[in-house]
Amino acid sequence: MRIYNLTDNDDVAIVAQQGIFQVMEWKRDFSVTYGSAMDAYYASEMNVRRRQLVCNLNGKTGAVVQAGAMQWAVGHIEVTTGVKGVGDFIGKLARGAVTNESAVKPEYHGNGVVVLEPTYRHVLLLDPSQMGGAITVNDGLFYACETTIQQRAVMVSRPSAMMAGGEGLFNLSLMGQGTVALESPVPACEIVTVDLEDDELKVDGNFAIAWTNGLQFTVERSTKTLIGSAASGEGLVNVYRGTGRVLLAPVAANLANPNAGSGAA
Repeated sequence: MRIYNLTDNDDVAIVAQQGIFQVMEWKRDFSVTYGSAMDAYYASEMNVRRRQLVCNLNGKTGAVVQAGAMQWAVGHIEVTTGVKGVGDFIGKLARGAVTNESAVKPEYHGNGVVVLEPTYRHVLLLDPSQMGGAITVNDGLFYACETTIQQRAVMVSRPSAMMAGGEGLFNLSLMGQGTVALESPVPACEIVTVDLEDDELKVDGNFAIAWTNGLQFTVERSTKTLIGSAASGEGLVNVYRGTGRVLLAPVAANLANPNAGSGAA
């Protein structure tokens, strides 16, 4: 099997590589029409470009992919649902319902290449073992992971305030040693890393990409009293307490829709 004009294309840059994953970035979009050429040019100048995740399957480590994300695959590849029985299926349905992720994600095993559909989001490659062995990710950011990674739903502490705080009741937890691919509203160079040591971080808005599982995540009033919250101009804030790491996207207005306001289609 040989693949030409993909990662060896002059218009393609490999911007990240870890584990079985490569992140391709298309420098320019030569497929645009006359009417959209100007928009495409300035979008490219501002780093608004199409990116694709390439999964290089080696016969040992497989890839779990967000449902509907696969564009094409080649090689001796077997696709499964990863469901190991009725109980596991019900568990996956429950997890998908509460985390806003697809309930059953396809798993690709074998030898070959799987290429995911283009996205205007940035693709981050993380290893949970480098963040304490387990991370929690914000809703809708999961893109793919190696099959060595385990998934489960974790509940937000003090859920009575979660809706007003812009968070869901559950988030997706990823555990183990391996690579996780997340769709991010910002590139890696704009992500702020906060390491807490028996401390707390308060964030006014839905700006956290991922955080260490050992941290306690709650949604609280910014001050102890309602009057104080009103006077400070802040309402509810997301609070992370303990020892661990938080990855923040401070310049992104909305993690749920990273392309909002960008003009990207």
